[in-house]
Amino acid sequence: MSKNKYNQVMDEFDEDLGLENLLKKFRAKWYWFLIAVIVCGAFAFYLANSQTPVHVIHSTVLINDPKKGAASSDVQKLGELSTSSGTAVETEAEVLRTRYLMEQVVKEMKLNITYYVKDLLRDKQLYSAPFVVDLVQPADTIYPTTFELNFLPKGKIELTSENLHIMTFYSKPIKIQGVGVIQILKTEKGPDLNADYRFDITSIDQKVEALVAGMTVLVPNKTAAIIDITFNYPVPKLGEDILSNLIHTYVQTNLDNRNRLADSSYAFIQNRLSYLGGELGDLEENIQGFKQQNQITEMSEQSSLLIANNSQLVNELAKVETQLSVVTSLRQYMQRQVSGSSIIPSTIMVSDPLFNTLVEKYNSLLLERDRRLISATETSTVVVNLNKQIVDARNNMLASLNSSINSLQITRNNLSGRIKSAESQVQNVPAKERNYLDLARQQKIKEELFIYLMQKGEETAISKTYNTPNSSNVDPPKAEISPISPKKPVYYLTGVLLGLLIPAGVIYGKFLMNTRIDSREDISKRTHVSVIGEIGHNTNSGNLVVVNKSRSPVAEQFRALRTTLSFLIKQPEDKTILVTSGMPGEGKSFTTVNLGNVLAITGKKVVLVELDLRKPNLSEKLGLSPDFGFTNYVADPDLKTTDILQRLSINENLYLVSAGILPPNPAETLMSHRTSAFLGELRSIFDYIIIDVPPIGVVTDAELLTAFTDLCIYVVRQNHTRKSEIAIVEKMHRNKRMKKLGILVNDIKTTAGSGYHTGYSQNYGTYGK
Repeated sequence: MSKNKYNQVMDEFDEDLGLENLLKKFRAKWYWFLIAVIVCGAFAFYLANSQTPVHVIHSTVLINDPKKGAASSDVQKLGELSTSSGTAVETEAEVLRTRYLMEQVVKEMKLNITYYVKDLLRDKQLYSAPFVVDLVQPADTIYPTTFELNFLPKGKIELTSENLHIMTFYSKPIKIQGVGVIQILKTEKGPDLNADYRFDITSIDQKVEALVAGMTVLVPNKTAAIIDITFNYPVPKLGEDILSNLIHTYVQTNLDNRNRLADSSYAFIQNRLSYLGGELGDLEENIQGFKQQNQITEMSEQSSLLIANNSQLVNELAKVETQLSVVTSLRQYMQRQVSGSSIIPSTIMVSDPLFNTLVEKYNSLLLERDRRLISATETSTVVVNLNKQIVDARNNMLASLNSSINSLQITRNNLSGRIKSAESQVQNVPAKERNYLDLARQQKIKEELFIYLMQKGEETAISKTYNTPNSSNVDPPKAEISPISPKKPVYYLTGVLLGLLIPAGVIYGKFLMNTRIDSREDISKRTHVSVIGEIGHNTNSGNLVVVNKSRSPVAEQFRALRTTLSFLIKQPEDKTILVTSGMPGEGKSFTTVNLGNVLAITGKKVVLVELDLRKPNLSEKLGLSPDFGFTNYVADPDLKTTDILQRLSINENLYLVSAGILPPNPAETLMSHRTSAFLGELRSIFDYIIIDVPPIGVVTDAELLTAFTDLCIYVVRQNHTRKSEIAIVEKMHRNKRMKKLGILVNDIKTTAGSGYHTGYSQNYGTYGK
């Protein structure tokens, strides 16, 4: 296998070990997950049930075609409230979104006063409250205020707010600052004395703003005259009532606008009829007086002939005069009115199609502007633009009327000339009768105009009965069964997920941030040096755990290490074992003592050499003094190796060479020529030489002895040795400073979640029983 392929396989193996180790830690902290799921689930339950549920109410409005259903062409004109811009579905949708409509609903239903009953987790809004709060005299500025109510026996009421606490009775006026004068009225049902109630009072504007924010008006299809309305509200039935009332107000407002047009035309006609009635009365009195004064009883034959010949011309002249009078009156009406202040009567249109179109456009623009002013100001861009269009339309109408008046005047003058020409052909008609005929002709013209206006007035009154709204509620408001908010399953699922993720995140965070060695893979993925042994945590107070009959897990682990050493040190001359570590406190002296004893038990002669000349503690662990030993040997040429050997009582085959007096220059002491002689003589006496040296990550003393060493054991300690310190042994391996190099993992705690959860404590646990 190539080196790259080997590294790839090892990396995949290490990733699997890391995931497995992480899962072990999760399993070890199973109670964390249980507690977190219970806590987060309870919190999610509280959040889901303490929030006010919101239901969505749907409704659909159909915008009708205003040109359908008219009884006649004039009635049709009356029913057309607007042009395509006014009756467009988008325009009607904008009208439904206006604050004005919602404000009418709030005022009618008194929605600025909201009633609640207190529950365990939240206050529930009531559809039908067992009491009524009447805002008798509202303050100029109403501030949002919450009141709590307790109904007591004998009709007493305890009323509490932020700055108020009083005892009152039903129907008793209460003046409250920032609210106004209120009184509490009793309903037929009456309140529950054991329940706690509350009510909120806000201003009309604030309530309107809140309700409008919860309503959505959409046109789903541009080709269909359909408007979809959705409304969000906590109480489904009350939400349905609010939306129904809103649509009813919209429909009624639209119908009122249609009737407004008809009423404007009818008022104009009645005003003209009243004026013409007076003129006709005066004219009839003049005719009667003229006949009596001139004693005219019967017409002469010439006069009768004149009347017969001119009757058609007189009728035509009467019609022209009627049209001229109507158009002139209409012009005078428009000139008296301020531009855009009132609707132009639409049922007495002149015969000019252009003028009829202009009137329809003018009235539609006027109504559209009034609708926009419900939710906009005079200075808004839309209203300013509409005002400009209204002025332009009015000017065009006046221009059209002037043109019509000029045309009718020409026609009238022409007919008058023809009548005079016909009269000139009859020379024998008396002058008195001619004057009488002039008066009679004027009377006929006035009568024709009066009859015409009466007819139009009747048509206007009849057409008003044909007025129908421009919309219908094809799908009445209906609330969905389940609330859209809060979504309880989402809350519950989120709570469970958080209960799993929070402890998992904490454990994983600790796992990532852990800089200490915890598992075997923490070592294997950082160095190519093999782990030759794993020693468990010593629960005993003593340092010596390996004795002749000991069957504890730690003792068995040292025996396993002894077996491994037999494969690593095969040659008889390979006797010297160097024990070091990266940093102090990793258990190299503990390892040295027990490794020496486990070898001595087999009958091998073993010597423990304490060459940690900076901070020796091997002698102390064995209960001996380190004051006489190796440094004395180096300093005194007369001393022999056997002079500094100490047989240990724990085993007759186990000896110790103490460090001796601490020298001022430990490195130079180790570099002495007597060191080589000393170790050479030990080789001739003992089967194994185990040297305890200072941590190689702190000083270089251990490297000075590499020439005399057959095997170096690098001790690391679980949850103590930093992962970065593994680089030391990897560097030693790459630089080949030691003949053989192995890692011993010390103080392994085989608890749940540990990287050694399935380690030696289970494999050898029964031996210690």
